[in-house]
Amino acid sequence: MPTLRRKKRAPTHPGALLRKVVLPELGITQGEFAARQSVSRRSVSEILHERRPLTPDMAIRLGRLMGNGAGLWLRMQQAVDLWALEKEGDYAHIQQLRAAQNFRERLRHHATQIRPAAWRSPTRPPYRN
Repeated sequence: MPTLRRKKRAPTHPGALLRKVVLPELGITQGEFAARQSVSRRSVSEILHERRPLTPDMAIRLGRLMGNGAGLWLRMQQAVDLWALEKEGDYAHIQQLRAAQNFRERLRHHATQIRPAAWRSPTRPPYRN
């Protein structure tokens, strides 16, 4: 999925967003923020200061507290993790399999052939797996 972010700049850590935008807007302290999620203030502090990644458990807690779901927070953390690995990891030597390229093209073709049930003709029998 294309983004507007420059590839050389690291994605925003979810803790930075919480520290710089969310907590000031809500007008609450780290301690109160932690208490509302039933986690330690230290855990919240380490996330806010980007020393700890946001776990799926914390994403669920944040999503429920903020009302925006865990997915947003997990995607932010995933972007940070992937960026760091791609920057530091040694993946340049891995070459794509020719069979994988062909499979990807076939999969793309089949995806255009499958239609949701609501789009199917009432006279045509349903697809069989």
